[in-house]
Amino acid sequence: MSNGRGFDADVILSGGGLVGQTLALALDQAGVSVIVIDASKPADTLAPAFDGRAFAIAFASYRMWRALGMGDELDQVAQPIEQIMVTDGRLGAAARKGGASLLHLHFDRSELHDHDEPLGLMLEARHVRMALDNAVKARPSIKMIQPMSVSAIERDPAGVTATLADGGKYRAPLLVGADGRRSFVRPAMGIRTIGWDYPVTAIVATIQHEKPHDAVAHEFFLPNGPFAILPLKGERSNIVWAEPRAAADALLKMPEADFLAELRLRFGDFLGALKLEGPRFGYPLSLQLAERMIDQRVALAGDSAHGIHPLAGQGLNLGLKDCAALAECVADGMGLGLDAGDVSILERYQRWRRFDNVTMALGMEFFDKLFSNDITPLRAARGLGLAAVNAVGPARRFFMKYAGGGAGDLPKLLRGESLAA
Repeated sequence: MSNGRGFDADVILSGGGLVGQTLALALDQAGVSVIVIDASKPADTLAPAFDGRAFAIAFASYRMWRALGMGDELDQVAQPIEQIMVTDGRLGAAARKGGASLLHLHFDRSELHDHDEPLGLMLEARHVRMALDNAVKARPSIKMIQPMSVSAIERDPAGVTATLADGGKYRAPLLVGADGRRSFVRPAMGIRTIGWDYPVTAIVATIQHEKPHDAVAHEFFLPNGPFAILPLKGERSNIVWAEPRAAADALLKMPEADFLAELRLRFGDFLGALKLEGPRFGYPLSLQLAERMIDQRVALAGDSAHGIHPLAGQGLNLGLKDCAALAECVADGMGLGLDAGDVSILERYQRWRRFDNVTMALGMEFFDKLFSNDITPLRAARGLGLAAVNAVGPARRFFMKYAGGGAGDLPKLLRGESLAA
């Protein structure tokens, strides 16, 4: 698709992280010209110690990355999730048995007979960043400008001009803010947020263990917050461990032997001896929702539009859904002769994504409040709730399909289809 007169590209992306690069690849595949402005240095973001997280990627999100040409590289490092155990536990009690509490929820991939995909795939952040970087470099039509940030935005009825920190200017019919929770684009456009900080920090670390994890992901709801054991390639797992801020700070500073002793109280011994692999990371948690995802010639995607509780690992998946929907809306609109920032394109995008994002954010908030306490009546009610859902096959299968991103009106990329004309 050709650029209009006076435009440097069809779309300018502010932010070239996981969501920004995915969106750039999707737009480029559809023939939409893209300029990406990103403040980070590749040498920093691609360093192994930059990001200790691992992502639970829904099978629909993984389909998109495959459709965008990243499958061969990611398949080498992705760990399929075959089962998920969700348990309401107390310190040490459930973990010692590997999630064998009577009041639990068990998801098993073998129950989903309509597709041959796993429940999800675990991918270490460093591998995802490298695969995205390689995929973008393989498409020279994507113009990456980094390290550089957008310092001013001017709009008129025909387009938007982004002024960069070095004084450079670029103009396009559409600007997308994919610049994270601390977005420059969102407040510059007068888009407010609602939300709050959680009084907890998520401790993230990679653990080596003696016994195989058998591709099972565990989520324990402990009184202080969720504790997840997520399988990685080999005899390794990524832990996401929520604790009150002060306790988390102390745990992050502890000598390794003391940290492992505390970890075993929660992790248990069902995977044998434990050992830390690499550093520990701490991520303060918060909820942040933009009041809208669009404005005149501007759209938000990913964490700039919605930052949610990491419970169930859906945050990045929501951002990837944004990418698939926005790229399809732009491609379809431009195919009809509209420019990329036309209001009908942006309104379609917001209608497609807003409800799902808000529903997921509030759903995670509800589950966190329900499970992260030790109140006896609530413990009894939620335990029975888990057991009830676990006993009803159709309910279990619905939750598995929803968590895998396979429910609802899916964009083409999330169905594994290319946007190439």
